[in-house]
Amino acid sequence: MMQVTVKIPATSANLGPGFDCLGLALSLYHTVTFSVTGTPGLTIAATGEDAHKVPANESNLVWQSARLIFDRFSKYPSGLHIQQENEIPIGSGLGSSSTAVLAGLFGANAILGDPLTRADILQIATDLEGHPDNVAPAIYGGLVLGVKEDGGLLIEQIDMPQMDVVLVLPDYNLPTTEARAALPRELSLQDAIFNTSHIALLIRALETANYELLAVAMQDRFHQPHRIPLITGMADAMNAAKEAGAAAVALSGAGPSLIAFTPENHEQIGQAAAAVFQEHGLASRRWILSVDMQGTAVTITESDPITLEIADR
Repeated sequence: MMQVTVKIPATSANLGPGFDCLGLALSLYHTVTFSVTGTPGLTIAATGEDAHKVPANESNLVWQSARLIFDRFSKYPSGLHIQQENEIPIGSGLGSSSTAVLAGLFGANAILGDPLTRADILQIATDLEGHPDNVAPAIYGGLVLGVKEDGGLLIEQIDMPQMDVVLVLPDYNLPTTEARAALPRELSLQDAIFNTSHIALLIRALETANYELLAVAMQDRFHQPHRIPLITGMADAMNAAKEAGAAAVALSGAGPSLIAFTPENHEQIGQAAAAVFQEHGLASRRWILSVDMQGTAVTITESDPITLEIADR
């Protein structure tokens, strides 16, 4: 049997003004183990967060992504078991779909002997997801800026010190399609300049862990003013987090989770935001997470390489 284990971190995208281009890897993980067996067929199992929502058939996103790689090279394992162990809530604004896509791409690539580079996989994942703000930090770790350029991608890993952040996720369903539909079709020149200047300031603030600067830099006029009202209690929860000591607060991705940056009082800040959601009739979960600096990790175990059969189909 051959086993490939892929461990991918959660991500928080946008971070205020960095819409669709900036993301941060965080220490929640989706771990997927691919076991190539001598028994023909596909089996899938899932444990952990939202395991009941994970399909155990060919509509499974991990498998669909893996099959793209197998189809690309016209080679397939004769038998495959996919075991998903997930810490990342689905639909939370923490990049859960990106981790599933990347798990499939990296897993299949490893089974085939790594014919694709990380840059190749990044391009495929970005094409599937539509933008690099989640997949790039999930692959490389840390803070990553991704820019589409002439049909390709420019990826810049931005050095930053280790820090802890607070994540609060209310029990609220915000479909990505609804969050996207809320965006304005046009921006005023004034708002465009505002966001452009603030993303530059945001990168500098994170590079230097300057929380005073971060309080100014994480403001946004493009997506958050239109998405925050969609989430019950979000505006009040964000204000409560700031009043409890958070230097800066933003939607994580499109929401419905929020991310708060602070050098101290993490637990109190999480409690303050959670209490507000409770006042609005919403249960919530919260985490204190560190920045993941490693990105996607792939481990290969071959207990018996002879049992691995990859045949043209």
